[in-house]
Amino acid sequence: MERKMKGYVLIEVLALLLLCGCAMGKECSNTVPNKSLQFEIASTKNETWKQQILSQFKVNTVYEKPTKVSKGSTLNWEKISNQITNAAKFNPPQGLLKEVSLHDVRLEPNSLHWTAQQTNLEYLMMLDVDRLVWSFRKTAGLPTLGTPYGGWEAPDIELRGHFVGHYLSAAAKMWASTQNGTLQEKMSAVVSILSDCQQKMGTGYLSAFPSELFDRYEAVVYVWAPYYTIHKIMSGLLDQHTIAKNPQALKMLTWMVDYFYNRIQNVILQFSIARHYAALNEETGGMNDLLYRLYSITKDPKHLVMAHLFDKPCFLGELAVQANNLADFHANTHIPVVIGSQMRYEVTGDPLYKSIATYFMDIVNSTHTFATGGTSIDEHWKEPSRLASHLMPENEESCTTYNMLKVSRNLFRWTKETAYADHYERALTNGVLSIQRGTEPGVMIYFLPLGPGHSKAVSNHGWGTPFDSFWCCYGTAIESFSKLGDSIYFEEEGKVPSLYIIQYISSSLNWVSGQIVLNQKVDPVVSWDPFLKVTITTSTLQNSKEGNRLSTLNLRIPIWTNLNDAKAELNNINLKLPAPGNFLSITRYWAPNDTLNLQLPIDMRLEAIKDDRPEYASIKAILYGPYLLAGHSSGNWDITTGNASSISDWITPIPSTYNNHLVTFSQQWGNSIFFLMNSSQIITMGNSAQFGNNSALQATFRLIFADQSSSKVSSIKDAIGKSVMLEPFDYPGMLVVAHADRALVIGRQGYSAFHLVPGLDARKGTVSLESETLKGCFVYGGATNNSSMALKCNLDTSNSTVAKAASFVMHEGMSKYHPISFVAKGATRNFLLEPLLKYKNETYTVYFNIQA
Repeated sequence: MERKMKGYVLIEVLALLLLCGCAMGKECSNTVPNKSLQFEIASTKNETWKQQILSQFKVNTVYEKPTKVSKGSTLNWEKISNQITNAAKFNPPQGLLKEVSLHDVRLEPNSLHWTAQQTNLEYLMMLDVDRLVWSFRKTAGLPTLGTPYGGWEAPDIELRGHFVGHYLSAAAKMWASTQNGTLQEKMSAVVSILSDCQQKMGTGYLSAFPSELFDRYEAVVYVWAPYYTIHKIMSGLLDQHTIAKNPQALKMLTWMVDYFYNRIQNVILQFSIARHYAALNEETGGMNDLLYRLYSITKDPKHLVMAHLFDKPCFLGELAVQANNLADFHANTHIPVVIGSQMRYEVTGDPLYKSIATYFMDIVNSTHTFATGGTSIDEHWKEPSRLASHLMPENEESCTTYNMLKVSRNLFRWTKETAYADHYERALTNGVLSIQRGTEPGVMIYFLPLGPGHSKAVSNHGWGTPFDSFWCCYGTAIESFSKLGDSIYFEEEGKVPSLYIIQYISSSLNWVSGQIVLNQKVDPVVSWDPFLKVTITTSTLQNSKEGNRLSTLNLRIPIWTNLNDAKAELNNINLKLPAPGNFLSITRYWAPNDTLNLQLPIDMRLEAIKDDRPEYASIKAILYGPYLLAGHSSGNWDITTGNASSISDWITPIPSTYNNHLVTFSQQWGNSIFFLMNSSQIITMGNSAQFGNNSALQATFRLIFADQSSSKVSSIKDAIGKSVMLEPFDYPGMLVVAHADRALVIGRQGYSAFHLVPGLDARKGTVSLESETLKGCFVYGGATNNSSMALKCNLDTSNSTVAKAASFVMHEGMSKYHPISFVAKGATRNFLLEPLLKYKNETYTVYFNIQA
């Protein structure tokens, strides 16, 4: 059936050809510079270099003679639309799951997702309206206020204005999620100013750059993705209309569309449809998706045909015939095209486009996806099932994760298959929550590095800045963190309404169809108690005029769990659980204070990299439920498990009490503070320790008490007078060992026990470390940066400088274990494993070479 339908992928093109008398001659080029290089091209003053670079890319492949048309000719959009839709005679699909409005969902305060949302809200509030719209006013000839932002929003960058479109979408979604009144005022002000700009230009055109960029685009002359930016602005206006209920936004949007309708019509009539498709070999964002969504509101036939014209049949055609030929395609150019094809299915009912999206998701997931749930290598796809050759700093462009989540979300709405919900959970957990640097507003990444010993801080872009980056991935990130509540719940309408709970995120929902308020409380996941624990309670919907209503709750049983020790209880009555990969369905008249408890084991598992070459069979990622675990490592990735029969034999959880035993030792000399640090397995004094990077790890040690009863101490001050060993935070299983008058090193053998005694300098709050074996010998430092530490004996403590060099201030550790922390036992070294989302500037390793 699906293969028979493949001819429909070009039927709209054939209809257009018949009506405008054009000749077919397009080419599906995908050799486009990545956006980093495009930024350099756009900002360079070196015209010679620019032309040399552009000569390497295919951007001008089709030259046709103008088509002879009579003066004043136009395309009959309604006739074309009818010809297209009548050719297939499909009806829009029925029974798709319905989105739950963000207005009805609230994240639980202080939860992981709420914290990420609040960090993003802070950033949106930091942004200044006049600086955002500066280039729009300049282009429209209106007075500018303040100074423009930098980065990709700078006045000389061709992509300027794209972030403002994202801002309109993000602000609408954030306002729906939080009802923040100040944010509502800011976004309304942006819409109002943009309306002034559009009115001033008087044609419907609205952009931060002049229309001359579209002249170049239509002439197939290099220009940096003008339709990409226009899509963001249009999409932002549509979200302001549909989510923020701004009545001005839809008028502005339809006027913009009218302007571009005229431009596209002129290109087709003066040249050919081939010229239009040649121009489409640039990144155009989700223009087809936007136009299909607009058509579903306006029912204007030209919106439908324009959507078809942005479908890029040369790409969708390959998917229609199920060709896994994604290699070298620019990922974020083409994922939105697939999203648009999904909307085409929803609008027209043509099953070919359901088949296209399903096949696309299957091949990306099976041959192009990392353990994070994300995809892309330096913004592109490479050959399928060859990911082991492409572990690098420029993996997983954040934009691609944002867009792939849309693909899987739509497929779940169509099919109710838990596999798509599982993918959404994994990519959201690892690929989205990893974007922010903790709770620092406006500090986010472009790529998610996945190579051994890489860091988010040192990829091609590293961490961005709040006011001078504005990369494409900043735009998608602010949207992602504004809509964290949009894919937790979906509803199915009917006589008995049904709610699908597909993500376990602490939140509440006003479920109008079910006439209840649902509160979902998820216990924080930890390593020492391997269960996902969820409590769902119901209460009466405010202002409800109905009594209890019969409805169904469907709870996803993730594929990563098992049924051993799994439990489900409704009001303390046991329920039978289905196998993982299915839904637990409960139909009843839900009453106030009904309580549903779910306990699901969290499995630890290995997942091979998507690479079918035998020599890479040992390259695997380690996952704990949906959490991808990364090891603190500067590049070492070899783990030898020996005779371990199960994963639990060589990976062990870290108890919660260990955070009480983490310490950092320091000395102050003059105006500098020096820290006891592990530097390449030699203990040194360093003055560069900073929170959130490798130096903080290197300056943190765990106290291991010789007396097991002492391990219950709740404060590091209680450790004074005790016998301890020092385990480096980033080398679990190793110890600080010492020999008289020799450097302290990291090892497994030697004198490693120290007696913590009051400081030899007799100052309040200091401690000294005396060897338990070599009495009278103390750990001894000094004021020289990176100098090796040693065990010194027979110290002259009457000399204040000597006494000070053997005395330390003992603080709480600069690093802390994440609640999800494990130790993987290897032959040469152990790895501390923690969720990838925790990492900031530290180096880490995601894939390991795991061999018996």
